[in-house]
Amino acid sequence: MNRFKNTLLLFIPPVVWGFSFVAQTVAIGTNIGSMSFNMAKYILGTLSLVPVLLIFDRKDNREFKKTDFKPLLKYGCLAGAVLFTAAWTQQYGMELGVKHDVPNITGLAGFITAIYIIFVPIIRFFGGKKTNIETVFGVVLAIVGLYLLCVTDGIGSITVSHLLLLTCAVLFAFHIIVIDKFACNFSPIKFSMVQFAVVAILSTVFALIFEHPTLLQIKNAWLPLLYSGIGSVGIAYTFQTISQKNADPTFAGIVFSTESVFSALGGAIILHEIMTARGYLGCVIIFAGVVISQLNIFKKKNRLAE
Repeated sequence: MNRFKNTLLLFIPPVVWGFSFVAQTVAIGTNIGSMSFNMAKYILGTLSLVPVLLIFDRKDNREFKKTDFKPLLKYGCLAGAVLFTAAWTQQYGMELGVKHDVPNITGLAGFITAIYIIFVPIIRFFGGKKTNIETVFGVVLAIVGLYLLCVTDGIGSITVSHLLLLTCAVLFAFHIIVIDKFACNFSPIKFSMVQFAVVAILSTVFALIFEHPTLLQIKNAWLPLLYSGIGSVGIAYTFQTISQKNADPTFAGIVFSTESVFSALGGAIILHEIMTARGYLGCVIIFAGVVISQLNIFKKKNRLAE
């Protein structure tokens, strides 16, 4: 029964994350800029982790030393800077998609972003790390799926929105690598609070320079902002922390990748977005590629690089 409950808890983060793509699309309709949206979103997200820190990090709070602060700040700022660029390219890519009538932008953004899971081993491969047959197969499937999803009428159908979302996936992959390399020595909640605060600060600076956000814009987008800030950061992160403790990492990775499916479901149910059969096939193939890249069917026999 505990295993069943933990599995259910694992699905809460991807459901929340998937439907956050809907919130992002809705926010774009209120004319709030991408930097301004991320400014408010990550301010709320940072604040929402305060009670999480107080509740789940009591032991770490007692053991935390002043000497830990500088490296936490240093590497948290690095992760935050990468996350800032990833979050902006995603939101701006979706914004351009809405403005230029790119079909099914909500589900499309979810599936393209999910490819970051495949980009992680690719980046590590070029850095001299090992990879496997499943990753190569996943890459091939992702390329085929992307073609079906994005190239609907020749190369000319590829838009700046598509390219920005693909860039966002690469940046999220770099973000995962940075976290994997530097965050292991710190409390995950503290590290997240630092990086989210950095995203909030950078977004605020750029929003004030380039977008000049108003209280009316933030007021008009209050519901998607609350969902994206508190829901996808505070609530989803909390359940991710709780559920991952007793979960198999490979299984957890596959479950979390279903956020792409929930983004498409949210777009269809709430925003009435409808994909063509070609688009749905592309989504299925991308998702299959993401899942296969998480597996290790042939184990140690399929290593391709030293």
